[in-house]
Amino acid sequence: MSKIKVLIVDDSALVRKVLTEILSSDPEIEVVGAAVDPIAARDKIKQLNPDVLTLDVEMPKMDGITFLANIMRLRPMPVVMISSLTEKGADITFQALEIGAVDFVSKPKLDVAHGMEEYAEIIIEKVKMASKARVRTRDVRSSGASGNGERVPERLSADAVLAKSDARTHFSSTEKIIAIGASTGGTEAIKDVLMGLPADTPGIVITQHIPAQFSGPFAKRMNGCCAMQVCEATDGEQILPGHVYIAPGSHHLMVVRSGARYLCKLSDGPPVNRHKPSVDVLFRSVSQNVGVNAVGVILTGMGNDGAAGLKEMQEASAPTIAQDENSSVVWGMPGEAVKLGAADAIWPLSRVAAKILKLL
Repeated sequence: MSKIKVLIVDDSALVRKVLTEILSSDPEIEVVGAAVDPIAARDKIKQLNPDVLTLDVEMPKMDGITFLANIMRLRPMPVVMISSLTEKGADITFQALEIGAVDFVSKPKLDVAHGMEEYAEIIIEKVKMASKARVRTRDVRSSGASGNGERVPERLSADAVLAKSDARTHFSSTEKIIAIGASTGGTEAIKDVLMGLPADTPGIVITQHIPAQFSGPFAKRMNGCCAMQVCEATDGEQILPGHVYIAPGSHHLMVVRSGARYLCKLSDGPPVNRHKPSVDVLFRSVSQNVGVNAVGVILTGMGNDGAAGLKEMQEASAPTIAQDENSSVVWGMPGEAVKLGAADAIWPLSRVAAKILKLL
């Protein structure tokens, strides 16, 4: 089996060294070269023909966005962005994902060498995933991380945050909730779905795997491109029609009921399926507190977070949708849901919004 060939592009000699050591430690990966700027990288891409590129978002001589746009136009290939945890870094990263970058890893602010080593498993996992991902190019002028800069936690189930209980009886009502979960490729997939929904759509709750520093900018970005009002969820906030609530990157998002009202509840519990926020936690809370009055949607993403939760929603009589393989950047999460029989329908991304409206 041939190794995954990786080219590292970063103006920091220290970051290039650390990334080379991390990626070379895996027997399935070969770092074939490194470049200090996009000009040098352009020549090395031609010479070395890498399978995956890691690209610093802020580069000398040519900014990362311009370079990425050139790559996607001339030689589309899987790119993992190395991003700083700043508002500017978040904005550039979302632009990169719009153009066609597969995923991103957030660069620690302090003690880069030590910090990057802590993230070794995540970086290796993302590069391997990128090598198999479907690269989708987009116009940079058109108008979604799934990356995560946290230490890899042990794999826990949703029980660690919310105990499973027998599905409650929910009588069908006009008050509906749409629950959406996504990971790798999800920021763009979520945007596509939201842009297809009118301003009077029932309340939507979303868990996207994303660093804490990026969830606020992501919500702001979504608010600027769709008819509904989008915000980062806060604890105790009422879920209203025409509004979208995105889980903070630091907390699990759950839906609870208070009389006739649905509310957002945030939990600082441990990561579930190695993610915080976790899609399984959101979907379980919706299955228990909304039931038949909900619609569950699982979009592109790496891993299996959300598959079991979508099954619980289905068992509570909520209709469920999974994004199909061909339109997914990574068919991990929706694929696992399909394997479990948790998806009532499997649709390409371009039809998900219409399907949601039909179910409502």
